[in-house]
Amino acid sequence: MAAMTAAFTLSTLPADACTNLIAGKAATRDGSVICTYNCDGFGFAGALTHTPAMRHAPGEQRPIRPWGGTRVRGYINQVEYTYNVIGHINEKQVSIVETTFDGRIELENPEGLLDYDTMIHLGLERASTAREAIRIMTDLVAEFGYNSTGESLAVCDPEEAWIMEIIGKGPGRKGAVWVALRVPDDCICAYANLSRIRQFPQARKVDKKLGFCVVEGECMYSSDVISFAREMGYFSGKDADFSFREAYCPINFENVRYADTRVWSFFRHHADPAEMDAFLPYLNGEFDTCDHLPLWIRPKEKLSVRDVMADMRDHYEGTALDMTTDISAGPWGSPVRPLPMSWESGGKKYFRERAIATQQTAFTLVSHLRSWLPDEVGGVMYFNCDDAGMIPYVPVYCCVNQVPDAFARANNPSGEFNEQGAFWMCNWVSNMVYPRYSVMIGDLEEARRELEDAFAADQDAVAEAISGMSRQERIEYLTRKSAGYTSEMMERWGRLARTLIVKYNDQRTTPFNPSYYEEIGRRTGDRYLLKGSEDVEAMNALNENL
Repeated sequence: MAAMTAAFTLSTLPADACTNLIAGKAATRDGSVICTYNCDGFGFAGALTHTPAMRHAPGEQRPIRPWGGTRVRGYINQVEYTYNVIGHINEKQVSIVETTFDGRIELENPEGLLDYDTMIHLGLERASTAREAIRIMTDLVAEFGYNSTGESLAVCDPEEAWIMEIIGKGPGRKGAVWVALRVPDDCICAYANLSRIRQFPQARKVDKKLGFCVVEGECMYSSDVISFAREMGYFSGKDADFSFREAYCPINFENVRYADTRVWSFFRHHADPAEMDAFLPYLNGEFDTCDHLPLWIRPKEKLSVRDVMADMRDHYEGTALDMTTDISAGPWGSPVRPLPMSWESGGKKYFRERAIATQQTAFTLVSHLRSWLPDEVGGVMYFNCDDAGMIPYVPVYCCVNQVPDAFARANNPSGEFNEQGAFWMCNWVSNMVYPRYSVMIGDLEEARRELEDAFAADQDAVAEAISGMSRQERIEYLTRKSAGYTSEMMERWGRLARTLIVKYNDQRTTPFNPSYYEEIGRRTGDRYLLKGSEDVEAMNALNENL
């Protein structure tokens, strides 16, 4: 494509900035499909939602409310049966997660009934497979309208992982334009607030039964995704050259650096680092050299669910973008940066890196989808509230009929500390560790490893335990197990918080980042120069006694 100019229109990161990582079943060690979600946004506390499975009477209607709201926007007809949904996974091991790319803001339609969160949860309530979820969601949007900006979705089940991009048609126009691609089974993929689908396989004609175009097993897309772009003046070339990203979400330095860096770092963990570092010019806005990352890659080794959990905790460690080593990391090498994400100084504009793990995460999850096990135990959503870099992931099974108390909305108010809530317990620990990261993170990692090792070691026993149970007995047992794991996490994190305040009381700790102190000396000259400091041993002895 023609080179694009890097636009330095930097601003604070949007509140709905999230990250998804995806692994196909032939790219994982156990043959599972994995997808993840960091739900990032300042100003709201994380919690776990639950919709029980239900049968519905003919003519029954479902109220539609905006995400986080109570006002009813409208109603749609219910279906005969809706599945149990806990968070972002349903009882059939279908998991749908999202990340917002905004794109062409003029295509937002405030009159549409469905926002992306409602659309996702309707898909989870009604679909038994990923493909069915895509059809259901797009049919509902076509009928009732879509009122969100551009959105990327990972739509997964135990057999397949699909990625989908969707954006509305603007005020007064129902429906949306969209493309969905199946991730090859032996590949990994990722999304982080930027459209990533460019060219895609195209069908010769519309599937009249479905109402959209299908390239069997590879691609599904709205029949007007190209013609609408022509109508709006976003595209004028040949159909074969059409790129969804270029039409509906043009890139600039800002959205690449805040978004695709996260994808790049995930790929770099599982590919030849030198090959991935060849994309650094793209991340630096040199679009004449390179203007995109690969949509997916084949990892050099298969991934485990624990590998993917580690990927969710990434701060670019060991790369050219490492957030723990430069002067802005402070004396204790913290990867956490205060807002704003950008600022001006001396007539120039500057920005902060945006990593996968970030302090404004409300909740985080890793969906582990296993086809060889009964659905009740095969679908596990490893969940917790707060920063993925700080928390332990807790197993919550897809069939549970009750939210564990610590994850319940009532125990996680946004403006009041509650030691019974996971969001506040985890934030208590995180906010002690952030300022003195290098000296305290080891204690956190030890406690986290202890919990996650125990949870992992218990999974085979859990699968064995349910083998002779009825379905209802399985649901009750796995609901108790999920609650028990959550209670273990809360108890251990409470002990960790109390250990940290005693062990590191009054900041008597050794700094990690010597360059921070070198910079102090450079900027302040002799102001803090200790007379007689040539005698280093004597000065060290003095410091020990102060």
